[in-house]
Amino acid sequence: MDSEYRRVEKEVFGRRFELETGRIAKQADGSVLARYGETVVLATIVASKERSEGEDFLPLTVNYQEKTYAAGKIPGGYFKREGRPTEKEVLTSRLIDRPIRPLLPDNFIYTTQIMLTVLSADIENDPDVLSVTAASAAIMVSNVPFAGPLAAVRVGRVGGELICNPIREQLEDSDMNIVVAGTAESIVMVEGSASEVPEDEMVEALIFAQESLQEFIKPQLELVSGLDIQKREVPLPEEDPAFVEDVNRLSREGIKETLAIASKVKRSERMKEIYDAVKEELSEKYPEQEQRISAVFERTKKEVLRDHIVNAKLRPDGRDYTTVRLITGEVGFLPRTHGSALFTRGETQSVVVATLGTSYDEQRIDALEGDIKKSFMLHYNFPPFSVGETSYRLAPGRREIGHGYLAERSIKQVLPSKEEFPYTIRVVSDILESNGSSSMATVCGASMALMDAGVPIKAPVGGIAMGLIKDGDDFVILSDILGDEDHLGDMDFKVAGTRQGVTGLQMDIKVTGVTKEILSRALEQAYHARLHVLDKMEEVIGKPRDDISDYAPKIITFRIKQEKIKDVIGPGGRIIKNIVEQTGVHIDLEDDGTVHIASVSKASCDAAQAMVEELIKEAEQGKVYLGVVKRVLDFGAIVELFNGTDGLVHISELDNKRVKEVSDILKEGDEVLVKCLRIERDGKIRLSRKEALGENIEDYRPSTS
Repeated sequence: MDSEYRRVEKEVFGRRFELETGRIAKQADGSVLARYGETVVLATIVASKERSEGEDFLPLTVNYQEKTYAAGKIPGGYFKREGRPTEKEVLTSRLIDRPIRPLLPDNFIYTTQIMLTVLSADIENDPDVLSVTAASAAIMVSNVPFAGPLAAVRVGRVGGELICNPIREQLEDSDMNIVVAGTAESIVMVEGSASEVPEDEMVEALIFAQESLQEFIKPQLELVSGLDIQKREVPLPEEDPAFVEDVNRLSREGIKETLAIASKVKRSERMKEIYDAVKEELSEKYPEQEQRISAVFERTKKEVLRDHIVNAKLRPDGRDYTTVRLITGEVGFLPRTHGSALFTRGETQSVVVATLGTSYDEQRIDALEGDIKKSFMLHYNFPPFSVGETSYRLAPGRREIGHGYLAERSIKQVLPSKEEFPYTIRVVSDILESNGSSSMATVCGASMALMDAGVPIKAPVGGIAMGLIKDGDDFVILSDILGDEDHLGDMDFKVAGTRQGVTGLQMDIKVTGVTKEILSRALEQAYHARLHVLDKMEEVIGKPRDDISDYAPKIITFRIKQEKIKDVIGPGGRIIKNIVEQTGVHIDLEDDGTVHIASVSKASCDAAQAMVEELIKEAEQGKVYLGVVKRVLDFGAIVELFNGTDGLVHISELDNKRVKEVSDILKEGDEVLVKCLRIERDGKIRLSRKEALGENIEDYRPSTS
């Protein structure tokens, strides 16, 4: 890259925004230091000089990494250095990759790596949206061809007012959290969640975001305006027109006939037969073009599919534009789990399981902004057999983490508060079969599994994936897209929500010119499809079960006075450990005095609660107690009521007749019934024996049952 130094600084939405190039990381093809507030990100791009042989797609890798020193922290753990990418880093890498990839040339077949490094984090301004903009700026100053610049913003809404790039405190009060990336002309990507926001209000938020991100595009144009940047020339592959015509002639009719096959497996098998036949017939005639047969065949398949949808108004499985595939569901699918559901939509199927745990099961995350406790987790797994393939990589990859997070955000909006339902919740979705939007099947299955587990969610959440075929100004929106429609179409728009509004959405757009009309139509069509999905779900289970599973832990929650916490814990934690050992429960005691007692047995919870309440008991005026004489004094006796709480029985309160010596009535160790007369301001308790003389001592002995 040109090492000429250049810097642009602007105030954008009340904060300092700065782009700088030519001072650091000068051996990269492009590098930019981006700053927003006091958050600083270094973006670099390097593309290999040699074309990647045997590849027919852009070999792009995006790596986002957070340095703990950016927030003045030392990493936790044994090794004390940054290790494998965290979930946040993986999700942010995907967030950057998705809008950038479609803006790079399809024929740029060079191994390319974009790295984003967070060098400073001010906690208020999340580095994720800044990193998207920084990555765009780094490509702009490099020699890599790019249809940018691109920028990203986060949109929140507080009190009905839309806010661009809200700080963390504002996000806590916001009813939406949406990241939108786009160019000067159109939106490229959307990712976010909302608290049941209506579709028309969501469209307004997207348009607001598109207008706002222009403020981050202009500085990029200013940055490159003073630099002499020579972009690489990427020649188009030379194609013999006769060769292309032969591939089309031999494949087009077969592809068109194959589209009438509803089954994905049979359609794929037939498509492979056609391809193999074309390859066999042409390999001898065009021996040097053998590698290009696949690319031209795929292009022909795309053209035929799109033409079939737009002109014949039929989709590969015979549906019209708005019909949702057959939906079936089952809950209580697995006998020993806390909640389970089997959700099937067409050829996409997911088994989803909900597990309830205690606060000990919370996920603890060492993040830049501090230690975070996570009490709701949704994990998504995509085994290779779900698409009839084999693979040795069974650990979750970026795709699995991203799909799981989309479903997690969508469901989180309807979960009860911790005060209402003090459980840690883990939901796992295992995809058993896939042909279009397994993430939205996960949303539906998760909602059903949670209701089966007795989790009091506010409302069921359904999800649907929408597609787009755009030809000039004409466009067609497709509900419940297939895998082929996703691959060969122009948009993948996933929308999840309740009957009231949107709770989660994700959109990736491959073409420019996505207008407000298209967004509005897509969201409206998604709304009607979602209502259909929710109807089918509610035929299986319409509301949460009244009780949680017998196999789930039982949790009792109550509050004690903060000054009593030390009495429950005891010296060195001995008292609380003793309760746990005796009852077998888990006890979580919070700083505000909230006590959570958990066990698989309700009887154990009740026993532990009784022991805690015994420890924190306080004397009540007018109540009779069975106490033990601890000391005899000249003027009365000290009587212990319970657990070290004692009071004074004055000699005048020992009997109805005059008492000469206290020892005539009481001796140390005697059990005695006393009534609490009053509690003084200093906390001293005044007791009376004579006021309790009419009571039967046996009525006050603890039950031995």
